[in-house]
Amino acid sequence: MRVLIGGGSGFVGRELTRMLRDKGHEVTVISRKPGPGKITWGELESHGLPPCEGAVNLAGENLMNPLRWWNESYKKDLFSSRIDTTKTLAQAIATSSSPPHSWVLVSGVACYRPSLTAEYTEDSDWTPFDLLSKLVKEWEASALLPENVTKTTKQVVIRPGAVLGRDGGAMKQMLLPFWLGLGGTLGSGRQPFPWIHVSDLAGIISHALEPSADTPSPAPQVLNGVAPALNTNYEFTKELGRLLRRPTIFPVPSFVMNSLLGSERAVVLTQGQKVIPKRTQEAGYEYKYPDLTSALKEIVGS
Repeated sequence: MRVLIGGGSGFVGRELTRMLRDKGHEVTVISRKPGPGKITWGELESHGLPPCEGAVNLAGENLMNPLRWWNESYKKDLFSSRIDTTKTLAQAIATSSSPPHSWVLVSGVACYRPSLTAEYTEDSDWTPFDLLSKLVKEWEASALLPENVTKTTKQVVIRPGAVLGRDGGAMKQMLLPFWLGLGGTLGSGRQPFPWIHVSDLAGIISHALEPSADTPSPAPQVLNGVAPALNTNYEFTKELGRLLRRPTIFPVPSFVMNSLLGSERAVVLTQGQKVIPKRTQEAGYEYKYPDLTSALKEIVGS
């Protein structure tokens, strides 16, 4: 199978590329810079879709980029880097003479309203209520294919929680304070913490790329890209501290997070949702890291 990956050089993209190549698939990455095994977004727009059986979009400015202040230009980049690339890929698929059999967009769980009690599956209804949920709405809408194309191309939307892994994502910024014994709960610590190990997110994407036995539906199939374990921020903090053998006695109050990150961005860490991967499990995906202990052990190497 030949797979085209937008944003393939990022944290999740590198893991997905490695996994697909290990399985014997051919991968072409869409990147801002040209290079071997790559095409640029400009080439995709001017020359159209290269031959492929699957396409994935993972492109987008990092929401938690510690080097960028939370301001209007950053918010604009968050939207345009996701929506423009998704539109470009969807347009290339829609106008291709031989479109791929699978088209996968990876968005996020920010569409679900934070709550200490509500549980969300892929069937849960939602409407935008803040900046990040509005982003998910526009982002997922920009991936929709015309109805005539959906007769042959399966559309899948995967909504991951915090992606945990050794060389990127949420863990990259967390490990140093924890190693220094400065780790602690964020906000109240009671908020749900939907998470997934990067290998499992890549595995779910790879699983979704497989050709469908049934005729594709005109509506996208939605999969929650989270581990089946329901954990709180407190449980995550204590388990990471235990495995690193470091104290976790320095809670970070919500107002500090809000001033450091900007309140619209800090909600990702100070609030959370109980997200259940109901359809992901029904689709037959088997998790390598279904619980926090196994995932964190792999990451911190203990």
